[in-house]
Amino acid sequence: MDVTASKSTSTTHGARPPRVAMVAACPFPANHGTPAAIRELAIHLARLGNEVHVVTYPQAEPIPVDGLHIHRVKVPFYKPGPIGIGPSYERLLFDAFLVPKLIQVILRYRIDVIHAHNYEATIAGWLARLLTRRPLIYNGVTAMADELPSYGFIKPDRLASGIGKLLDRTVPRMGDLSMVLSDDLRDYLISLGNRPDRVLIVPPGVEMDWLSSGDRARGRGYLELPDEVPTVMYTGALEGFQRIDYLLQAMVPVAEKVPDAVLVIAGNIKNTKAWELYQSMATELGIAMRVKLVESVPLDQLPDYLAAADVTVAPRPSCPGFPVKLLNYMAAGRPIVSFEGSAKSLCHGYSGYVARNDDVEDFADGIALLLQDRELAEYMGRRAYESLAGVFDWETLGLGVTEAYRQLIESRKSYSLSSVSAYFKKSYKPQIMDAKQISANQIDGKLFYPSLQEEDL
Repeated sequence: MDVTASKSTSTTHGARPPRVAMVAACPFPANHGTPAAIRELAIHLARLGNEVHVVTYPQAEPIPVDGLHIHRVKVPFYKPGPIGIGPSYERLLFDAFLVPKLIQVILRYRIDVIHAHNYEATIAGWLARLLTRRPLIYNGVTAMADELPSYGFIKPDRLASGIGKLLDRTVPRMGDLSMVLSDDLRDYLISLGNRPDRVLIVPPGVEMDWLSSGDRARGRGYLELPDEVPTVMYTGALEGFQRIDYLLQAMVPVAEKVPDAVLVIAGNIKNTKAWELYQSMATELGIAMRVKLVESVPLDQLPDYLAAADVTVAPRPSCPGFPVKLLNYMAAGRPIVSFEGSAKSLCHGYSGYVARNDDVEDFADGIALLLQDRELAEYMGRRAYESLAGVFDWETLGLGVTEAYRQLIESRKSYSLSSVSAYFKKSYKPQIMDAKQISANQIDGKLFYPSLQEEDL
């Protein structure tokens, strides 16, 4: 067990801080998506005085986990493979050993509440709850009906989608409370029969100071790109559901309008199969010389990479959860082009360019526009950054989660979510923040969100 002592900086009510078993059915810590979000939440909960025990897989990257108690499953006579994303037989093996490890941690450290992230962790948490009777939180990050087929692990896709839908219908109900990342995911779970008063939207947070501290010159040095080269950047996982194929297709018309534009695809974890696929696709599209593939960006270099970008992109049109990369882009103050499905916190023409889902031409138009109009791009980047404070900062979110813990611990069956309303919004769908400024920065009159109607401007 790796243990780093935590120091209490703040607690609610003055009672003993909750002892939390944070179940992460994934490598931890790791520089991608869910593990990164779990790490940030866990660290900030510990800073607020909670005693956080993370129960997780054997694999890890050398990333700081100050304040956390780490407990790893061990499989006799088995050497873990490299860190990967998506389902695998190895993950199933680790999941089986996750249950006894979690029970051991709960009993040994007198855990008050189980906080399980995504499906395997929640199933393990439910089995542990049967024995220990501790309250269980399901933390949802995605919908399996959409994501499971994209991995190609289960064939045919229809079967994978059916299994995913079954998981979506049953696993969240195992918890006493569901915390989900977005309005879309909340609405989806309620449509499957979950009680509305037991589903709370808790978006991911972001480290604004750190991500805004990037050095453009240093980032350009990593990429070996002159400062004047117009640069489009994607950061994150390379799995198929991220729709990097759309991004590559969009770069063809972008190159016609901005001939010297370069696309940087900055991965966060090694994925040889995807790497080869996108290299081949870029060659077929005739843009191989315009595409730079960075296999794995170290976490401490991410701010510099983002600072080097002229436009950042989120090409995933279907995203039930909340794309952490979007918050990273916003915290770095970078101009953003996103499909509508991933634009969880953007206002079109105000804090980003929101393209119609699956419309590659529209996506390309947004990229070209922001590359050509640097004043508009700077405006959008600044507004994106300013919209984060007080909503997506970790202290606000951590205090809200801590209060939810207390409610569950004190009264599992009759608790009220009203006490967390000071920390979480009822909805995180885009809203108008300054109608006059949005009106002055409309892009071809395209207002996609119901909240952005002509009469509002």
